Amino acid sequence: MKKISILLVLFSLVLFSCNTTTVDEKVLTDNDSLSVSKMEHIVMSVVWYQQSAEMKACYYQTFNLAKRLIDENKAKATTDLPKAVVVDVDETMLDNSPFEVERIRTGTAYTSENWKEWTDQMKAKALPGAVEFAKYAEEKGVEVFYISNRKINEVESSIQNLKAEGFPFVDEAHILFKDQTSDKTERRAKVSENYEIILLIGDNLGDFDEMFNERTENKGFDIVHNRKDEFGSKFLILPNPMYGAWEKAVYNGDYSISDKEKDELRKKVLY
Repeated sequence: MKKISILLVLFSLVLFSCNTTTVDEKVLTDNDSLSVSKMEHIVMSVVWYQQSAEMKACYYQTFNLAKRLIDENKAKATTDLPKAVVVDVDETMLDNSPFEVERIRTGTAYTSENWKEWTDQMKAKALPGAVEFAKYAEEKGVEVFYISNRKINEVESSIQNLKAEGFPFVDEAHILFKDQTSDKTERRAKVSENYEIILLIGDNLGDFDEMFNERTENKGFDIVHNRKDEFGSKFLILPNPMYGAWEKAVYNGDYSISDKEKDELRKKVLY
């Protein structure tokens, strides 16, 4: 009888061991089957951009302030030239976050080819408050110039997209896209030949002044600090956690490094 009891105990232990192994193996199998996109690092940024009420509040807040600055800056203008506002397009007036969603789903990074495929679709929607602001500027006799680093071969589709969303001043005279360089200095200067620019709005510091393109020292923090009084008066910056010159600065100015190196640098700069 004692031998039978011992055998039963041993049998139970074996069964328990087998069941435990089965559970552990299942857990390992589930973990191994998880598919992580090459672009996983931007998921939370895109979720915030598309799904947070805070994002919409940031845009409404900025464009509400922009309307007030139209009046204030026009009143204290220093020349008799017609007045103008310079705005960026992407993540300033138009929302391209669906393009970033596709990057996540397919695990493919940005290329000029897949970006052109997106802009050719003309599906980008106006961002909160953007159309209302542009129309307000029009009512106040202030022209809006769209200076973007979209390429020249994207002008036609971009014009159709902007018009479909209800933006004013959408014509080739007010669209200044990238030809030779992504630096917007010459294009801003071209506007300044015939207009006094009283306000600039964008999601990247380079939308305001070429000085901000220099980020080798302290990621550009010092330059921003030295010109802090212009933010909220002549420069209005919008949030874009998905991409931008700030990311290139994290990679020490080199986008060509490997994905592994990029991941290491993103983690290294955290504090």
